[in-house]
Amino acid sequence: MKALVVYESFFGNTQKIAEAVGKGIQNYEVQVLNVKDFKNEMLEGVGLLIVGSATRAFRPCELTKAMLNALSKDSLKGIKVAAFDTRANVKKGPGILKVLAKLFGFAAEPINKSLIKNGGQSTINPNGFFVIESEGPLEDGELERATKWAQDIK
Repeated sequence: MKALVVYESFFGNTQKIAEAVGKGIQNYEVQVLNVKDFKNEMLEGVGLLIVGSATRAFRPCELTKAMLNALSKDSLKGIKVAAFDTRANVKKGPGILKVLAKLFGFAAEPINKSLIKNGGQSTINPNGFFVIESEGPLEDGELERATKWAQDIK
């Protein structure tokens, strides 16, 4: 069975997390690809779809939103799904970031909701991986945490 990890990355951090997630997936033939290369017909034979995006303005990036909007209702029926994002660690930023994050959230949650709305079966809670400031690099240990998160997908 196939697993597809689709990501959108601006500074390379989300791509690194997607690759670490791909390494952690077990019992699937894994393909990791940029969202700009995704086509709906790639879902044929996929048993697990994981979508990740950098968080921009507390939401998924534009190409990720377009990909999710292009999915038809029930197009993910029978497919296990999971979502992740990369984000600033609001605990280490100015207080206003904490307030905004509490109000608006991050990219992983709306990605996960969209995947489920299109028939996907959620397998694990959405997760966020921390970058230092807006461009990165990733905080220490995030690649390992991403691989472990993927190993926990059932």
